[in-house]
Amino acid sequence: MLVPCFNEEAAIGKVVKDFRAALPAAAIFVFDNNSTDKTAEIARAAGAEVFEEKHRGKGFVVRRMFADVDADIYVLVDGDATYDAPSARRMIERLIDGQLDMVVGIRVDKDKIAYRTGHRAGNRILSGFVAWVFGPSFNDMLSGYRVFSRRFVKSFPVLSGGFEIETELTVHALQLGLPVDEIETPYYARLEGSSSKLSTWRDGFRILRTIANLYRAERPLPFFAGFGLIAALVSIGLAVPIVITFLETGLVPRLPTAVLSTGLMLLAFLCAGIGLVLDTVTRGRREMKLLAYLSQSAPRSHSRG
Repeated sequence: MLVPCFNEEAAIGKVVKDFRAALPAAAIFVFDNNSTDKTAEIARAAGAEVFEEKHRGKGFVVRRMFADVDADIYVLVDGDATYDAPSARRMIERLIDGQLDMVVGIRVDKDKIAYRTGHRAGNRILSGFVAWVFGPSFNDMLSGYRVFSRRFVKSFPVLSGGFEIETELTVHALQLGLPVDEIETPYYARLEGSSSKLSTWRDGFRILRTIANLYRAERPLPFFAGFGLIAALVSIGLAVPIVITFLETGLVPRLPTAVLSTGLMLLAFLCAGIGLVLDTVTRGRREMKLLAYLSQSAPRSHSRG
């Protein structure tokens, strides 16, 4: 079990204790992200194995987790004591029984202050945008409570460094068409003395930027073709009056406009060519990730051997 945390002194002891009770056979790893309080000390005292990650940001922590921890099933949960520990067993059972690669905990808030309105609205907007770009998505795309198979973790190249990591995890599953599911889990307010590290606007824009970058990287043909189409339409709009005048008089009175129109059309063809080349490269990268995914075995229950 993997727990990323930064200055969660007020909550980390409860998180380790609750998940130890829910999953007594699990190894609990707490990854301390440059905490300035007693988070790491409290986690060790509670029985967790503590790692340190000096690069600030949840994405860097998850990268370190996935690289350093070797397991068949991974449970990822934020160390703020807002997620329901007993739900982990149901999520694991769903992963094994369904031969899935990721199960996401849909947050069902039990306290009015648990899930801020701005965060809820932003989650819906971002989830809808990802669904429009990459296909059917999740109801709670930004949930920090997830269970993974080994083959998901070991085929996932973590690129982001901050809270946009949840978006990247979601896109990885959608991109490869992996079997995934969601389960509703209770979501509680933070404990007194614990505060959210998430900024609604700053991290929201970072997630949007991540989605745009992922769209450019994973869907280069429609991305660059869109720019090419815009350039072509503008070029045609500028060229039509010039062509009409030329047919009527045999003259080209607006030479700069004609040059601009020609340049824009050349740019349109260039964008299309770039999109085609990068689409071929992207297909190769996707095949490599799929091969890495297929090299790992699916999670199996003990009854299945």
